[in-house]
Amino acid sequence: MFQIKRLGAWLGIFVLLSSLLTACGASSEGSAANSPAPSSTSAQSETNQASAPKERSMTDAVGHQVTIPASPKRAVFHGESLGDLLALGIMPIGAASAFYEGTIFEDKLTSLTDVGFPIHFEKVLELDPDLILIANTDEKIYSELSKIAPTLVIDTFAPLDERLRLMGDIFDKKEEAEQWLTDYHAKEQQLWEQLHSAEIKPGETASVLTYYPGNRLFVMAATGFSQILYQENGFKPTPSIQTVLDAGNGFEEISMELLPEVAGDRIFILTPIPEDAVQSTNEMMKSRLWSDLPAVKNGHVYQLPIRLSESDATTREYIIQQLPELLNNKKLEGK
Repeated sequence: MFQIKRLGAWLGIFVLLSSLLTACGASSEGSAANSPAPSSTSAQSETNQASAPKERSMTDAVGHQVTIPASPKRAVFHGESLGDLLALGIMPIGAASAFYEGTIFEDKLTSLTDVGFPIHFEKVLELDPDLILIANTDEKIYSELSKIAPTLVIDTFAPLDERLRLMGDIFDKKEEAEQWLTDYHAKEQQLWEQLHSAEIKPGETASVLTYYPGNRLFVMAATGFSQILYQENGFKPTPSIQTVLDAGNGFEEISMELLPEVAGDRIFILTPIPEDAVQSTNEMMKSRLWSDLPAVKNGHVYQLPIRLSESDATTREYIIQQLPELLNNKKLEGK
C-alpha cells in the first residue's frame, strides 16, 4: 500500500527547502447554401466525433469518484512527478515552481504558470483548467480545488510503470505511454548489462542518503533515485532498507550511529541545497564512523544533486544515461 499522506507531509518539508534549494483552434462559419455537401467520409468522421464520449468517470488514489474530460487540454499538475507528463508530450498550463526549479527540464517550462506551493487557489481559478492533478491528500485543499475543476489525487510515489500508464489513461495517450515504457526498459536493461559486465558484482547492495532539513539524516527507499537503483538487474537494498521498502515508505530518518547497518557496498549521497544540510553532510563525511564504512574504504561513494534524484520519467531517462559516468567519476553535476 502507498503511504501518500505520510510522505506528502515530509515532501512539503523537502520541497520548501529544496526550493531555497495548449489548444485553441480557429473556426469559420458560412451559409449552408454556399457550403459544399460533406463527403461520406467526412460525414462519418463527424458522426464518430459526435458519438465519442466527452467525459468519463475515474477513481483517484484516495477513492474519490470523479468525472473528468475524456481528453483533458488544460491541466494543472501539482506534484513532484511533472516529468511524467513531459515524457508523454503533455504540457500542463500550471504547476508549482518548487517542484521543477533546478530540474533537468526546467528550461522547457517557460509557458507554465506557477501556481505556488502551497497551491494558490486564485491562480488556479484564473487559469480556467479542465482538470487538476494533485499529490496532496488534504481534504480541505481537495474540496476547494474540486470547486474549480475536476480534481484527481495521484500517488506520485507509485512505480514508474503504474504512473505512466495512469497519465496515458487520463490524457488519452495510452499508446504513447506503452511505447515510452517499452523504449525506456530496453535502455534500462542495456544499462545494467553494461554495468554488470564492467563494474557491478552480482548481489552488490547500495544505499541512498541525504540530509534535510539541517542535521536530519534520511535513507531513501521507495522514492526518487532509489527507484532507479533497486531494479531486478540493479543494486540490492541492504536488509534494513528492505524493511523500509516492505513497509511501503519512501524514506526514513536515521541516526548516524545506524550508518554501519544501513550502508551498502555503494553509497550514493544526494547533495542538499540548504547550507545547514550541506554542512551536516560534510561533517558526516569527515567523521570516523564514516571513514570506517567498507564502501568509503573501497572508494564506492558517489554524489549527485538532490534535484537529479527525482523518479519522474524524464529525469529517470536522463539518469540511466548518466549513471555510468557517475560510477566512474564519483560525482554528477546538475545541468
